[in-house]
Amino acid sequence: MQEFMMIFRMAPLADAQPTPAQMQESIKHWQNWIGGIAAQDKFVSTNQLGFSGKTLKPGGLITDGPYAEIKEIVGGYIIVKANDIDEAVQLAENCPILHVGGHVEVRDIMQVNP
Repeated sequence: MQEFMMIFRMAPLADAQPTPAQMQESIKHWQNWIGGIAAQDKFVSTNQLGFSGKTLKPGGLITDGPYAEIKEIVGGYIIVKANDIDEAVQLAENCPILHVGGHVEVRDIMQVNP
């Protein structure tokens, strides 16, 4: 089996603050989706990315924030095991971000041996 990374992207929400109930419902959807992948023994790892960061550019230029030049944010990722990229895409089909206007980028992970 190969490993694949699913990268969750979406446009920033314009001043829309979800209610606590909406946040709990969203968390439940994510837990159920990831739990379903784990139940198939295809889950490797995941984390949510924070909102702060810095970007280092050539010449030592450092800018605040990772989103200065793009119109969407990367909110997190999951690493899964699958036989091929088509199976990894199938695992992504029920990702909760798809229900709120976001999308999932599925990428193969190349193993680098030192």
